[in-house]
Parts: sequence; C-alpha cells; structure tokens
Amino acid sequence: MTRTQRLVRELAEQPPVMSVRTAAAWALVSQYTSFALQFATSIVLARWFISPAELGLFSIAFAAVTLVAFLQDFGVTRYINGERELTAAKLHTAFTISVVFAWSIALLAILASGAIAAFYRDPAMRPVALVIACSYLLVPLAIVPQATCQRRMDYKSNTMIEVGSALANAATAITLGVLGYGALALAWGAFAQQGARLLVSQWRAGLMLPWPLRIAGAAPLFKLGGTNSAQAVCNSVTSRAPELVIGRLIDTIAVGLFARASGLALQLRLLVAGAVTGVFYPAFRRVRDAGEPLGPPYLRVVAAYTGVTWPAMAGIAVLAEPIIHLLYGTRWIAAAPLLVWVALSQLCYVALPLNGDLPLLLDRMRSLIRRNVIETAASVLLLALAAPFGLIWVAISRFGHGLVFMVIYAPFMQDMLGFRWRDLATIYLRSLIVTAAAVAPALIGYRLLAPPAEAGALQMLGSAGMGALLWFAALRLAGHPLFAEILGLLGEIVDSLRQRRIQPATP
Repeated sequence: MTRTQRLVRELAEQPPVMSVRTAAAWALVSQYTSFALQFATSIVLARWFISPAELGLFSIAFAAVTLVAFLQDFGVTRYINGERELTAAKLHTAFTISVVFAWSIALLAILASGAIAAFYRDPAMRPVALVIACSYLLVPLAIVPQATCQRRMDYKSNTMIEVGSALANAATAITLGVLGYGALALAWGAFAQQGARLLVSQWRAGLMLPWPLRIAGAAPLFKLGGTNSAQAVCNSVTSRAPELVIGRLIDTIAVGLFARASGLALQLRLLVAGAVTGVFYPAFRRVRDAGEPLGPPYLRVVAAYTGVTWPAMAGIAVLAEPIIHLLYGTRWIAAAPLLVWVALSQLCYVALPLNGDLPLLLDRMRSLIRRNVIETAASVLLLALAAPFGLIWVAISRFGHGLVFMVIYAPFMQDMLGFRWRDLATIYLRSLIVTAAAVAPALIGYRLLAPPAEAGALQMLGSAGMGALLWFAALRLAGHPLFAEILGLLGEIVDSLRQRRIQPATP
C-alpha cells in the first residue's frame, strides 16, 4: 500500500482529529504566533533597515508577480477539503494537476520579471521580482500535504507549517536587512517562507510526491479549478491593483506608505479572524453532507467575525496615528490617514465571510464568478477615478469598494443559504454596539488627555485595554452570540486540561 493510499484510508476511516472549536483554537495559536513573528519583523525592518521606497519597490514586484501566481492553487485545496469521496486516485490526480499547473505559472512569472522592471522603468525591480517568482516553484509540493491536514482537521500540524514558515521568513529577512540588501531582503524572506512551508508540510503528511504523474479523472478538478482561477484573478486584481497603479502614477515611496497601511490592516484582520476561515470550510462540508440547513451555522460565523473584527478594525482606525508613530517612526507617519480608511474597509469585507468558499461548496460557481467580475470591475473603476486626486483618495476608494462588496454579495449569500434578513440585521446591530463600546475609551482619551498626534504609548495601550474590557462586557449585555461561543471554547480548553491532569502516566 502506497503512502497516498494509507493517507486516504485514514481520511476516510478516522473521525476528525479534533472538534471545530479545538481546531479553531489551534488555528488561532498559529495565527497569533505567525502574526507576532511577522509583526516584530516588520517593525525591526521598517524602523532601521527598510525605507518606504524599498518597501514600495518590493510591494510593486510582489503585486505584479502574484497577479498570476495566485492561480497556482487551481482550486486543489478546496477540492480536497470539499470532495465527498476522496480516493487515492483522486488525490494523486489532484497532486499532479497542482504541480503541473503551478510550475507553469511559476515559469511564466519568472519570464515576466524583466517586463515588470521595464514597465516601471526601474532595473532594480528585476532581481526582486525574479526571487519572488522563483519562490513559487516550491509552492505546489506543499499545497496537497497541507490540504490533507485541513481535511482531517489536524490543525496542530497546520500550526507547525504556518509557524515554521513565518520563522524562516523572519530570520532570513532580518539577517539580509541588517546586511543592507534592502528590498531583496524581503524577497529572499518570501523565498525562505515557501521553502519552510514545503519541508514542514511534507514532514507532517509523511512525504507525498505526485510521481508517477496521473491526470485520469481530472474533469471535476478542472471544473472547480477553472472557477477558482477566475476567482483568484478577480481577488488578485482587487487586492494588488492599488500598489500597481500607485507605482505607475505616483512613485515607490507612495507605494511603500500605502503598503504599510494596507499590510498592517490586513495582518491585524487576519490575526483576529482569518485563522479560522480554513476551519469553517471543512466544517461546512460536514454540515452539507449531513443534509442540515446552512443558514443557522452561517449566522453564527457572521456573529463571530463581526463581533471580533469590527471592534478591532474600528480601534485601529481610531488609533491609526499613534500606532504608526509608535511602531514605525516618524518617516512612516504619512501612512496613518491611509490606515484609517483601509481599516474601515475591512469592516465591510468581514461582514459576509466565506463569500468565495460556500458557493463552491454548494455548486454555485457560475453565479459566484459573475459577481466576482462585477466586484473587480467596480474596484478598478473606483481606483481609476480616485488615483488622480492623490494617495488619500486611493485609500478612500477601498472603503467605497467595501460598500459595493456588501451590496453585491449580501443578496447572493441570503438566497443561497436561506437565512433571514432580520436575523442578519440583528447580528450587525449587536456587533455595532460592541464596536462602539470598544472604541469609546480611545475617543474619550483624545478629548480628555492628548490628541492623536500627541498620544503616547501609555494612552494608546490604556485605551486599547479598557476598550477590550468594555467590549467583553458589551458582548454579555447586548446578548451577542459570540459571548456563548467564547464560553464554549473556554469550556473545551478547561475540559482538555482536566483530562490531561487525571490521565494516568504511561510507564
């Protein structure tokens, strides 16, 4: 029996390695640890070793390469997590398609590195783009092993993969930054991250390779992959267009400032809510396979996302100036007003979670792609209208795009999942209440103590700490569903610790 056959038998015969709540807890550990490493690395590099222009150079190269590199997954992760009956043959075919398609995309990105530098009239961009493109040669050998960990709800292994890759990125980028490599330090950090992801994921999956290549029975994967690729292109254009447009119309310093603001907001959003997204997809697959309605669990997910992320993003918007000043220094202070609008845009994006995942799970691919195209066109149009008026208007256009995002996807999700508008509105209202409670201390502090430009670390941390306490109290007083979820998660952790304490030691 091959390793792949043994793995598939384990996936089919064994129950999930852990519950959804425990998996979510492991995912949070992964996200918090990875975030701490990335966050500390960004502060060290920005304060002493990387200038806004150098970050801008890396951001343009990274954005240009990932316009095509985002296609690499080709829906393989979703296929493995969503397939009802995953056989060894299907898994082998998925691995083959992943490697062939991903390496083709990586080679295309490598060949395009010179054209990217020529388009932006910056020869220094070519080696940066080339290193980033080469890192994607390593990606496909990690996609399937990590996806199998997610399918069996083994988020302990997933944590090892994410933390190991973040450590490799941090160590490489800081070392090369100290040595004066500038933007190339960030590029080689990205390369090291993908290399570590490959090694750890292969170790946790028991060494999986796609040889001999197999493409028989690939039709369902091509169907899903086509949809996933169209979706990836839309998402890539929406997320990367600002850096590309700013770099062409303004300069690399402006790109660096926008990248600092958008990167910080996205990192903090992923810290708060992004970790558990991968947990929910296989969990919803099990609900679907059991024939149960998806509306009620989806509303609980919405409550969890908005109850946590809205207060966090609103807090970042309110504290934007002291955050940038204290973390990155005065040369990055122009990123503060950009951070306000980018953080506010995240409120819209998390209001309808899993908008790109559940339609694939429920075979609503064509409807999803139609909306993806409309959303992407709206994003590019808003960006084109805003860019001539300056950098701040580019940031404001992201908030406008967030509102358009909600208008496009809210009716789609309601029609697909069957939840009631009234129930969704009630969750939003309660999340707004806890958000107001969370940011109140910061606003009061500006009024009574010091304005944003003069607020120190003590005022910022005190406002954040008091806001967290008021947020938790508001969850209880507002009857927010997240309060019960938090208590349930804490209960599972306590029970797990008790079981370990009373379990007899093995000789």
